[in-house]
Amino acid sequence: MMKKTPLSVAIALSVAGITAATSSAVLAQTDGDVTEIRVTALGVTESAELIVAPFSVLDSEELLNRGGTLGDLLNGLTGVHADSYGGGASRPVIRGQTTPRAKVLSDGSNVLDVSDVSPDHAVTVDPILAQRIEVLRGPATLLYGGGAIGGVVNVLDNKIPTAIPGADGGQTYDGFVALRGNTVANERAGAISLTSRATDNIAVHFETSMVKKDDYEAPDWDEARVDGTFADSNNSSVGASWVGERGFIGLSYSYRKDDYGIPGHSEEYNDCHPDGRFLHCELHYDHDEHDEHDDHDEHDDHDHGVPNIDLTSKRIDLRGELLAPLPGINKVRFRASNTDYEHYEIEEGEVGSAFFNKGYEARVEFDHASLMGWQGLFGVQVSDTEFSSQGEHTFLPTIESEATGIFLVEHYQLTDAWHLEAGARYDRQKHRPVNDPRGRPEFSDSAYSWSGSAIWEAGDGIILSATYASAQRLPHAQELYSRGVHVASNTYECGLLPDALTCGGPESNQQLRKESADNVEIGLRKVSGPVTYSFNLFRNNIDNYIYARTLDQFEDFRLIKYTQRDAEFTGYEAELAYRFNENFAAEVFSDYVRVGLDDAADRLPRIPPRRVGVRLDAQVASRTSAGLEFYRSSKQQRTAAFEAGVDDYKMVNLSVSHSFDENGRYKLFLRASNLLDEEVRNASSFLADVIPMPGRNVSAGFKLDF
Repeated sequence: MMKKTPLSVAIALSVAGITAATSSAVLAQTDGDVTEIRVTALGVTESAELIVAPFSVLDSEELLNRGGTLGDLLNGLTGVHADSYGGGASRPVIRGQTTPRAKVLSDGSNVLDVSDVSPDHAVTVDPILAQRIEVLRGPATLLYGGGAIGGVVNVLDNKIPTAIPGADGGQTYDGFVALRGNTVANERAGAISLTSRATDNIAVHFETSMVKKDDYEAPDWDEARVDGTFADSNNSSVGASWVGERGFIGLSYSYRKDDYGIPGHSEEYNDCHPDGRFLHCELHYDHDEHDEHDDHDEHDDHDHGVPNIDLTSKRIDLRGELLAPLPGINKVRFRASNTDYEHYEIEEGEVGSAFFNKGYEARVEFDHASLMGWQGLFGVQVSDTEFSSQGEHTFLPTIESEATGIFLVEHYQLTDAWHLEAGARYDRQKHRPVNDPRGRPEFSDSAYSWSGSAIWEAGDGIILSATYASAQRLPHAQELYSRGVHVASNTYECGLLPDALTCGGPESNQQLRKESADNVEIGLRKVSGPVTYSFNLFRNNIDNYIYARTLDQFEDFRLIKYTQRDAEFTGYEAELAYRFNENFAAEVFSDYVRVGLDDAADRLPRIPPRRVGVRLDAQVASRTSAGLEFYRSSKQQRTAAFEAGVDDYKMVNLSVSHSFDENGRYKLFLRASNLLDEEVRNASSFLADVIPMPGRNVSAGFKLDF
């Protein structure tokens, strides 16, 4: 067993209650020793050693193998689902919650796109170029604010080199070339990454990728391919860094261009508007005393073609780390970024609406020396952005947002077997509408969050952890100020502000309150020996939970009002693995989240159902490995008002990889997904009632590391 340091267990503490979910059936373990995996999102020192990896990690090879947009790629990890929207956009759903409660980071920094505004907006990270992706769940996410209580997805890349190639006397460059394709969408994808030594202390980096996908195929679909699910993406980045004995500092510039379809779109509801808490759609129907919609006239089915999104993102990143900058400080780590994002939603060749987000974020962390036995980090995070939209379907005003966060996480080794952790964070947030004709007011408030954990190493690799976290969340600008047709989700949205400023009728008005979550989590895991397991139970009681409540519906179009109710998220994540011998292992897994509201007549929408499955992993030959996965997703019967629900389905996936050399530098992989060609409706998606997920798919790829 590897040597245990106070900080090593502190890291386990800070991720207490997080399930270890990897692509392998067995936790990172070799000859009885647990492999060291450092969680970059936790901001720990390079010297930290982990006794276990209680989090989900996908490395670059697995990212290439799985493929897809971010949410779809992570879908299947224990506790993680996807809020999918065709072939061009998907967001991760963690423990039943997606953005803005599940944050996506680029090496610890917010991506600053507009994916938190709508599910059809792409998350602007590129998995095919990523080195790995970390998924954190539970109280460990406190480092990134009380608003991230659902989870954190940290995408790590090599845009800014942290080491000089050839510093040890080897070759003065490194990188990779990768190719991938699939059958379900005729995907053609490729990526190149190169880092080279310019001088003894300067390294330069270049990377580029291209992904092109046609409309995907789906079983029992009238037209074979699902219209509007095509996607094209091109990404490039250049960077350089100065690297010395005590750290590095570097700068990069990234450019992203996307063009993808918006399936399920309809222009027929563009003239719909609220009449109090009811919808009024001219030429379609008239309400009779606001009764049910029995008198709705049939509407014409106009096929105007599928709209598409033309997206451009330009981003500058500054990253650096410095060892021992001051007495008492082991290390300082900083990240800063400036983003210029825009996208246009094009209908019949004309721009229907446009979205812009410009701004910066900066974050600095200080890892301090032990003080009275406590060791940890503290830091500050600031951001300043301006969001604006233009066009026919503008449902938000221009909004300037500022945020400041101050955080502290501390670890204490009580005895050899007992360890403690404590953390706290303060957030200050301001939203200010600019030149708003409705005169919607400025919002400014503060939030406080804290957590405490205890972990007990019971021996034989068994670890028991208990965590409590209290987190406050401030509302997103969309939740406050929305008023208008939101084309992508087929909704007319009304914000939390009163009816006179937004909509929804005066009877839907309520006092705006701070969202407050109390999270209790118990974890039990075994991390060594032929039998390993990880079980997590969690209960998250959230007062004044903000959600989009459906007030009325006409056909596929809904009137929603952002509303606050007390909510309870209760669930589990479980994995049990057994290694029969050095060549064969098996694992059973399951996850589930149940959500209740204090209003028994209503439920939260798009909650994923229970999932139960098994994975088998085999080393077929010295350089060939294979994996088989089967899981069943249950029928979702606990649905919100006007939500149809989804049927159960069975998913079978098979993967094979082969290395052509002993060092694993030349690899070929093959992956078959949805082998049963099941019709899958994603309960977490806005499009669950509109389109199915992709059918049977075979993907293949090649990667050369050099």
